[in-house]
Amino acid sequence: MNSFILSTPTPNSSNHSGEVRDVIIIGSGPAGLAAALYAARANLKPLVITGNEIGGQIATTSELENYPGFTGQTGPELTEVMQAQAEKFGAEVKIDYIQQVDLRQRPFRLTGADGNYYTKALIIATGASHRKLGVPGEDEFTGRGVSYCATCDGFFFTDKEIVVVGGGDSAMEEAIFLTRFARKVTVIHRRDQLRAGPLLQQRAMKNEKIEFIWDTVVTRILGDETVTGLELKNVKTGETRQFKTDGVFIAIGHTPNSALFKGQLEIDDQGYVVTDKYLRTSVEGVWAAGEITDSYFRQAITSAGMGAAAAIAAERWLSEQEAEEPQTASAAA
Repeated sequence: MNSFILSTPTPNSSNHSGEVRDVIIIGSGPAGLAAALYAARANLKPLVITGNEIGGQIATTSELENYPGFTGQTGPELTEVMQAQAEKFGAEVKIDYIQQVDLRQRPFRLTGADGNYYTKALIIATGASHRKLGVPGEDEFTGRGVSYCATCDGFFFTDKEIVVVGGGDSAMEEAIFLTRFARKVTVIHRRDQLRAGPLLQQRAMKNEKIEFIWDTVVTRILGDETVTGLELKNVKTGETRQFKTDGVFIAIGHTPNSALFKGQLEIDDQGYVVTDKYLRTSVEGVWAAGEITDSYFRQAITSAGMGAAAAIAAERWLSEQEAEEPQTASAAA
């Protein structure tokens, strides 16, 4: 393990007096807030920089019933509890949006709207964003019939007729999973064949509860208090029609929020930050947790676990650095 000697930046009016934090966490979803709790309990006094909104994706969840020990409440309520618990032990939560990072210098420099931040260790928990259809009614009915997560919301559609939009692996996995609850699942795909792998295609095609509408896109989501139907358009004929449904699951992929780190961290072809089993990235002193590095599970509970693990790993790394500093200083003398 290579050690380094921190050089304190020259203070100016926009760099928070040049203070160097032990740990900064970017992102305030379950991964970020769990990391904050564990880092705070280790007396690292972590700073959490929230991003655009506190809570990340879970802040849009209206009912949360699959987070252990937390049933029936909303995503924002879980966020509030997690934030309060982290702050109780000394975490600081700062509402700001990081626009630039420099991981080539030590300490790492982060630039937000309010100026520069400096840290010895960095935990990235910026998450991923659901790809949206971008049609009228989508935002209005999110959490009221529009969902992006079958595992999270499938139970609420027991004995209902619902729609899955998409044709890839994620869409087929969602559709198959939803047949455990729904009376009927209709897959709407803009092409005349699926992009999912052969095995998933076979499983979906053989499932008696799943039907397909081909060459079709959703142009509007309809409803009153909740979703009642969709406006559809055939991409080959141009014909439009309305389709009755109790809900729609949009499964057209995720976009990891990793653009900030391109060129500085190893990122895979899908845009996810690459980590090892200890959640270490390609730059020493930087960890990633949650959906920024997780294309498989994408659950609040798994993200929280990863955040806790990243904080534990960061604390141990910082302890090793402190133990090596006197030896490094005497060698330099």
